[in-house]
Amino acid sequence: MTLDSNFIIDIVEADLAAGRHDKIRTRFPPEPNGCMHIGSAKAIYISYSIAKRYGGTFNLRFDDTNPAKEDESFVRSIEEDIIWLIGEKPSGGIFYGSDYFGKCYEFALQLIEQGDAFVCDLSADEMREYRGTLTQPGRESPYRNRSVEENLDLFMRMKDGKFPDGTRTLRAKIDMSSPNICMRDPAIYRIIHIHHYRQGNKWNIYPMYDYAHPIQDALEGITHSLCSIEFENNRPLYNWVVEKIGFESPPHQYEFARLNMTHTFMGKRHLTRLVNTGTVSGWDDPRMPTLSGLRRRGYTPSSIIDFVRRAGYSKSYNVVDSRLLDHCVREELNASAPRRVAVFKPLKVTITNYPTDKEEVFTLPNNPDNPEAGTRELIFTSELWVEEDDFMEDAPNKFHRLKPGGEVRLMGAYIIKCEEVIKGGNGEVVELKCTADIETRNSMPADGRKVRGTIHWLSQKYAVDAELRLYDKLFTLEDMNSMPEDKTYDDYLNPESLVIHKNAKIEPCLEKATPGERFQFVRSGYFCKDDETKVFNRIVALKDSYKII
Repeated sequence: MTLDSNFIIDIVEADLAAGRHDKIRTRFPPEPNGCMHIGSAKAIYISYSIAKRYGGTFNLRFDDTNPAKEDESFVRSIEEDIIWLIGEKPSGGIFYGSDYFGKCYEFALQLIEQGDAFVCDLSADEMREYRGTLTQPGRESPYRNRSVEENLDLFMRMKDGKFPDGTRTLRAKIDMSSPNICMRDPAIYRIIHIHHYRQGNKWNIYPMYDYAHPIQDALEGITHSLCSIEFENNRPLYNWVVEKIGFESPPHQYEFARLNMTHTFMGKRHLTRLVNTGTVSGWDDPRMPTLSGLRRRGYTPSSIIDFVRRAGYSKSYNVVDSRLLDHCVREELNASAPRRVAVFKPLKVTITNYPTDKEEVFTLPNNPDNPEAGTRELIFTSELWVEEDDFMEDAPNKFHRLKPGGEVRLMGAYIIKCEEVIKGGNGEVVELKCTADIETRNSMPADGRKVRGTIHWLSQKYAVDAELRLYDKLFTLEDMNSMPEDKTYDDYLNPESLVIHKNAKIEPCLEKATPGERFQFVRSGYFCKDDETKVFNRIVALKDSYKII
């Protein structure tokens, strides 16, 4: 698993050539306030592969600096997702931002003593008003010039829980006229009286991410802090923090374009809303772009990595066609997934000239393109299931499946002819009476007639009940990030994003399938065994018009 040549590799190799680092150290710092999505996979892969390529280390560090939004269940989910994606535990170790709270506090005291931070009494609304705009400079807080002694006293009292939430912040003293709003005396600590899942009630103040993150990187010896492009404006603040604290070998931040994909959202805010409103069944709903959802649907780690690599690395905004991801997993599973038979909408077929007590075993290949994949057996009896869609009563001339008086080949078995159509009380077709040409077992008709159609089948006696879930894109709008302001995502929900066949039939051997096991259901698509009993999720359809250029 290696990263293709790109501008990040150029930076790393230049640093190594100049002797700036003896060992490459990277990290991935997720906030445990939701499950990771496929955009996160890009960030994970870039940092992991850079470290792997140059014999360095890769850290997983949870950004758990905001206890109001975080949950320990997401910590476990993120750790599981990363190990599943890269195939191993992070080589540098697993860390928690909250474990650095003590050092962050010490460095905050240092900044106050240096005159580089002050306690501010402005409310959040007042701070926004004082901050200015992109075209107008900000105004200095009336509390900006407090003495070092007063700032130390107030900050310690903040730590001791003497003030209510939101009444005071600790702010960096930088430049209220900076063209970069991030540098206009940003808050670096806020008061939050809330239980922390890891630290308990030890802290009444919590560091802001933009302050804590560079400190954590520096303490872990991170050499290349790689992140998505939305943090580019924050880089001057990142550099300011490590410079003012005085780290001897400070880390450096580099940005790349985030991964956006068609027909879905990537932001946690949107994904959280989908979960909380019940639009999806949970973070691992197979329609979600989360790694847990993709895993449950049946995507493989290697197909996701392949997708990330083919999507490319740059600094420019772009939206990658979701069909590229489908192509990657389809290409992989075409070579590896064993073939099985599933009947989605069963229609009864009775072979009238076949003995009711007779059974025959037909041997079918697990993968016709790979003889080494072996074979499995299907039992043929006089009563079968075929696909309802493989029969048409008033069929056009080019319909080469079952029709009154028409012939088809039963896959791997006999040619049969539809002799009679049995209908129920409301006129629906409930059974087909057919005859089999017994001389055509795996051979062409002796009289040379041509039979063009081939359909799959299962014995009624041995077929197993199953529920087949067909998943598709969640939204109809291609670029959900360009959604009109007067619309909501509800306006673009795809009503066909989930179609369930509750009364499907599958091969008996599929009863032993384990969760996560993948198969190609002949003539239909690639499926994955779900955690639920007798449920299979469609990963992708069998074919698509998407072309790789």
